[in-house]
Amino acid sequence: MPDVARYPSATAHRSAFAGLPVHALSSEPPLPLPRSRAEAVRPVILLSRADAAERMEHAGGTSSARNAAPQIGCERCSSRDLCMPPSLRDTQPAGLVGVFGNSRKVERGEAIYRAGDGFENLYVLRAGSSKTIALHRDGREQITGFQISGEFIGMEGLTTGVHTLDAIALEDSVVCAIPFRALESMSYTDRDLQRHMNWLMSREIVRESAHLMLMGSMNAEERVAAFLLNLSQRYRERGYSATEFQLRMTRDEIGCYLGLKLETVSRMLTRLQKRGLIQISGKKARIVDLDNLERV
Repeated sequence: MPDVARYPSATAHRSAFAGLPVHALSSEPPLPLPRSRAEAVRPVILLSRADAAERMEHAGGTSSARNAAPQIGCERCSSRDLCMPPSLRDTQPAGLVGVFGNSRKVERGEAIYRAGDGFENLYVLRAGSSKTIALHRDGREQITGFQISGEFIGMEGLTTGVHTLDAIALEDSVVCAIPFRALESMSYTDRDLQRHMNWLMSREIVRESAHLMLMGSMNAEERVAAFLLNLSQRYRERGYSATEFQLRMTRDEIGCYLGLKLETVSRMLTRLQKRGLIQISGKKARIVDLDNLERV
């Protein structure tokens, strides 16, 4: 079973959303860490800004002050082009209140949400990175994906109304909560937003298919090369370097995602480095020969 002391429950930190416009979340003081996953489930309460402020004043506001992210607004967010369709990028900030821009800080190892939490929001990484984890019946964990800035998390909850994965921050991050009901209502009158949501869901299906192919038909060297190339492409789409980036996840976490042992991941990285395709120094990765890495 996951260590709740290592991955604090997301429900215990929902007070960090207090004070945000319209769809602020409950600012009740955090509960003690849960003894079980079922005990961790706690309903999300949507409050008006006034109610949130009143509760924060009563609670002392310490949790929100610690976790609230600087509210720089969607118009200045570097993930804006990935998060919303063109039709909304020129919308005045007042028109986005209650849907976009509800952000908070998430510390490394903290849960953004947990399996069993009710599905209320989609989440977007404004800055930082995360991993999603599925728990097997025998207690083993399987990492199902790594997310970087501008990517959505939480879509797996759409089917049943309950999240089926844990989402854990890999580093100190900033995450935006997008109330799904408000987003759905907005999409009824915005065709571009409808298409954007369909595109996001289609992208998730494509990623799942690619991961299944990676796990089922590639050898260890091909899996590690494909993993690095995938990160390279995603960083390039965000305007970052496609050849130099930080590996925020551990070798063990990479192995868990790729279905490889820690020793195999380390050995494949060393092999690719000896072939002159990459350079690895700690968590810093550099792709030296992108063309030949793609041919692996």
